[in-house]
Amino acid sequence: MKKVVGYVRVSTQAQTGEDRYGMDAQRSDILAYCKEHGLELVKWYTDAVSGVEEERPELDKLLFEEDDDLIGVKAVVVAKSDRLARDINLYFYYKFVLKRKNMELISVSEDFGMMGVFAGVLESLTMCIAEQERLNIAKRTASGRRVKARSGGYAGGRPPYGYKAQNGRFVVDEDEAELVRLVFALTEKGQNLIDIADYLNEHGYRTRLGKRFYPSQVKAIRDRKPFYQGLYKYGGSDWVQGIHEAIL
Repeated sequence: MKKVVGYVRVSTQAQTGEDRYGMDAQRSDILAYCKEHGLELVKWYTDAVSGVEEERPELDKLLFEEDDDLIGVKAVVVAKSDRLARDINLYFYYKFVLKRKNMELISVSEDFGMMGVFAGVLESLTMCIAEQERLNIAKRTASGRRVKARSGGYAGGRPPYGYKAQNGRFVVDEDEAELVRLVFALTEKGQNLIDIADYLNEHGYRTRLGKRFYPSQVKAIRDRKPFYQGLYKYGGSDWVQGIHEAIL
């Protein structure tokens, strides 16, 4: 019997909005799929995050750490492909990481394998739709904060790495700002996401939760370069000149 693990992810923020595919529903669908297809489900990995693409320690453990429970595991089963990631670039990067570990990704809702030679095209199209949905959700939930965002002010949400929220403004956190500058310095030297994460960990840097850095977290920092240069945007709004101090 083929060994698999299940991955479940919900956004606590989205559970009150458009995305109500809760943990119990995902688990139920995954269990039913494994039973129907003769798969041995040996472990669950579960993340509940406060945003759409926030830190996900269980996914990081599954993808990047050595775990004895993964010995002999041939696949990761998710209820929907967007549970892995709605960002299309992250999704295919995570699939690449799984492939290197000799594991495939199985989506209960989208059986891409049934499409034969069109499987890759359908998968890419599905992820493009999921990414657009993510952007649309961000636009709708941001409507009440757009006026403040247009003026470059803090419109709520978790402060990006390198900053803390203080009296309704972003204030530079010097300890974290040092790491942000280091990430971009290493990027300019041509180092990739994995190399940078390894460097940070080897030199004792840790996340806000006191955990190791992973490539996905390094990417999140690099993707915010305009913000670190003093610009600001919220949700689907345009970049405007921010009122926060630039780090870069």
